[in-house]
Amino acid sequence: MTPLSPDLLRRFDVPGPRYTSYPTADRFVEAFSADDYGQALAQRKSGPAALAQPLSLYIHIPFCESLCYYCGCNKIITKHHDRAAEYLRYLTREVDLHTAQLGLGHAVTQLHLGGGTPTFLSDEELRELMAMLRRSFELAPGGEYSIEIDPRTVSEKRLINLAELGFNRLSFGVQDFDPDVQKAVHRIQPAEQVFALVEQARAIGFDSVNVDLIYGLPKQSPESFARTLAQVKELRPDRIALYAYAHLPERFKPQRRIVASELPGAPSKVAMLSESLNSFLEAGYVYVGMDHFALPNDSLAVAKRQGRLHRNFQGYSTQPDCDLIGLGVSSIGRVGACYSQNAKTLAEYYDLLDHGQLPVVRGLALSRDDLARRAVIMAIMCQGQVLFESIELAWLLDFREYFASELEALRDLAGKGLVEMDESGFQVTPVGWYFVRAVAMVFDRYLQADRNRTKFSRII
Repeated sequence: MTPLSPDLLRRFDVPGPRYTSYPTADRFVEAFSADDYGQALAQRKSGPAALAQPLSLYIHIPFCESLCYYCGCNKIITKHHDRAAEYLRYLTREVDLHTAQLGLGHAVTQLHLGGGTPTFLSDEELRELMAMLRRSFELAPGGEYSIEIDPRTVSEKRLINLAELGFNRLSFGVQDFDPDVQKAVHRIQPAEQVFALVEQARAIGFDSVNVDLIYGLPKQSPESFARTLAQVKELRPDRIALYAYAHLPERFKPQRRIVASELPGAPSKVAMLSESLNSFLEAGYVYVGMDHFALPNDSLAVAKRQGRLHRNFQGYSTQPDCDLIGLGVSSIGRVGACYSQNAKTLAEYYDLLDHGQLPVVRGLALSRDDLARRAVIMAIMCQGQVLFESIELAWLLDFREYFASELEALRDLAGKGLVEMDESGFQVTPVGWYFVRAVAMVFDRYLQADRNRTKFSRII
């Protein structure tokens, strides 16, 4: 891919959704109830070949022992590990409510434990959780079973236990190796610790190791981040997720502890992103899309080459576009043409389950227009190409007529080199892949009608 100049990056630095779904989660409404979600589950059960259609599971573990100041996740800071046992009891109730609707034995090809800190759970608690899931679902051979890792909470023994439980993919939260940056965000973890754990994970035989990085944190500079990039290239994880820090202290209380004057300015952030992109490409990584990189033989890069890439609430995926069951406090799911989200506080989550109710408090039933636009946006985000005929046949519409205003806006992006258009459709250019969110935003009907885009993170 073409190396990017800071000037080009700066031109397209605008707020925009990440499109892990369309419509995006900020469009969910409380009018969508647990009853609506139950109907979606019932429709899945009665649908053709329901048991043959695999599921994806996401389980949110909200607990963390210490607070990372940059964090915008739904989490609970506590050192009381006995809270995990109670949470597992309620997770079991939630799973039982699902299997009462769906029946037992549905195949699962993708499982992800996120948080919070999933490794807040003890080895025995993780064993209990996985046993409960296996009693309710059929974890298919060859599936992707991943867990987010705080390097400060695991040892080689714990990694061996995770492998024995069936996890085959790990995601390490690194963010930055610089000690001053780590201190500024209250997340101190020596690079040597991460290197040792990744080496152990490879020896144990995990299929893939991902590393999360964040640029734009306090005390970062292009020079300091270049040192972190050099260390990451030496570590050579199978996948890299590179995120821009969005400083939104009015929305996320932990960020109020960050000293705003220590945050790098826009020119420094652009320089860090430009250096990151060029550095990873030079190291042989494939730019999968948006902020994800993978080694050429990693399944994510292979799926990108073969046009099999998908996208869900956890980001890019190699798994087919299947229904996603979200379990745990604040989890988001998708069943059929519906999105749902669980209660965001433990008190409400527990109370609903105590009353025998699915803990869904909001969501969205997608319209035909939503579904057609979702198909276009996901084709842009995953394949980087939209063929008019395929959308027309699937949704019985005339693409040029239905999306006339969008195609006009797309011509402007074509003039800037982000897309190429012809009579059959359009495709994202190599340079346009870096700004794929900007291309997808053209087809977001809600965004076009909404003047308040500042609630989203910036593309850069």
